[in-house]
Amino acid sequence: MAANEKTLKALKLATTHLDNSVLAMDKNDENSLEDGIWHVGAELEYALFLFSITAQGKIDTSRWKLNPKLKNVELGATLVAVQDLLSEAEKCMRNKKLPDAYKSACIARDWILKIQKDFAKKKREALKKKK
Repeated sequence: MAANEKTLKALKLATTHLDNSVLAMDKNDENSLEDGIWHVGAELEYALFLFSITAQGKIDTSRWKLNPKLKNVELGATLVAVQDLLSEAEKCMRNKKLPDAYKSACIARDWILKIQKDFAKKKREALKKKK
């Protein structure tokens, strides 16, 4: 399987896990939600690894503003934004627009990392309250 096919497959898997995460959020199933978000992050990391191999310095990322100012953003809205970014990345991959696909995947990964940090912070705070 070529690198671009593997990348597209990783993006599709990330989308599937994200869809499952949204369902878990709707059901208030925090464990499944966190697990799904972890899988989304893992698939995005793999996709970005594949992008980096494929691009090998051909894509200038220096002007990208990847780290969005996400303070106190509502989880549902963030997940919808990530869904849109993943959809855009898949579409760009199919249209052979590698730089655009790479950028969308990078931004999606940053947002997923923010969600994971928020989950970790909530767990720490809950543990502090138990003590």
